[in-house]
Amino acid sequence: MFFGSAFGVSAAERGQAYRSKHKLSKVQHKAMRAIEQCRTAALGGHIDACSECGHVRISYNSCRNRHCPKCQSLAREAWLEARRQELLPVGYFHLVFTLPAEVHDLVRYNERLLYGTLFQEAWAALSKLCADRHYLGARPGMAAILHSWGQNLHYHPHVHCIVPGGGLRGGKWVSAREEFLVPVQALSAMFKGKFVSALRRHYNAGRLRLDGLCSHFRSKQAFSQLLKKLMSEDWVVYAKPPFAGPEQLLKYLGRYTHRVAISNHRIVSIDKDTVCFRWRDYADGNKQKVMRLEHEEFIRRFLQHCLPARFCKIRYYGILSNRLRRQALALCRRALGVKPPPQLPALSWRERYRQATGIDWEVCPVCGKGRMLTVLWIPAGRGPPPCLLPEHTQLPTAQVGTGNA
Repeated sequence: MFFGSAFGVSAAERGQAYRSKHKLSKVQHKAMRAIEQCRTAALGGHIDACSECGHVRISYNSCRNRHCPKCQSLAREAWLEARRQELLPVGYFHLVFTLPAEVHDLVRYNERLLYGTLFQEAWAALSKLCADRHYLGARPGMAAILHSWGQNLHYHPHVHCIVPGGGLRGGKWVSAREEFLVPVQALSAMFKGKFVSALRRHYNAGRLRLDGLCSHFRSKQAFSQLLKKLMSEDWVVYAKPPFAGPEQLLKYLGRYTHRVAISNHRIVSIDKDTVCFRWRDYADGNKQKVMRLEHEEFIRRFLQHCLPARFCKIRYYGILSNRLRRQALALCRRALGVKPPPQLPALSWRERYRQATGIDWEVCPVCGKGRMLTVLWIPAGRGPPPCLLPEHTQLPTAQVGTGNA
């Protein structure tokens, strides 16, 4: 497990050394410990044996921490399964609202407050422009997903927004113009004005934590200068043309919803001193490169993307909001003249695993005929017993393999 190795699965002293040198939040401590122990004997597990050939598979439990790169595939499949029931037969737009570098330190010290503000003001700007009859003149919907990282793991807070190409007006569906929802420059200017106004309100109300790197903003003069500088710059709001259809939308969403900073497949190698991983340099023609970081720097970059406890990173607005979604989507389908999709039965984790990986967890990977049956549970903190099969299962002795449930 490459990623866990960087935190100390293969060399536990690295993780402990980092914790002893740096002050971490409770969420960062919890995430780091969880990733170190994920799919190891520390969390316990179970032993499966094939009913035909006797092949044995040892599976250690997952940590289920939302920051763990290995524990998000089944959660992503469950989320996508629910979203498939809500798709409309229209094009979908992809918007990205990005905060400028001048406020990054302020956001770091006020994550819960300013991440929430980023969501709120992005929706406020979009909904106001969509309400204008010059553009759409209807109430849109939006699913927003928070990201705090770039390809090189540096701090880069932004939200990816998926917006249906139209909205509701008086119970009728209003379609957006082809490849156009609202003007990006107007959306960027409105988002900038609303976010800066929100910063001013937070400062006047004393809600901002101004410590450490942000201590110089405590004076009104310094904070006013920051706001003036923010208003004088152009903010980045990116808009892609509409998706070709719902299936392309779902394929895209699968890459963004439950991803955390970096996934295992991007890590090329780990040696005694460094971690190498692939990344795309958008400033250099989107070229794929390999970055080499020392273990301490790699851990630092990853941990800065741990979200506050119980913070909701995926939010819904307008006709896609949790409160209005069922009624609003029913109105949209009626106006578009389409029937709602049939309700699908709830899937077990094994079925979702099959969808995510294409592997049937219950079929023996060796003979392909027998069923893998659980024969022994491994308590947390203990490894498998030295003699696995003859004494416990009465099955023929077979080669022992390892697996991850």
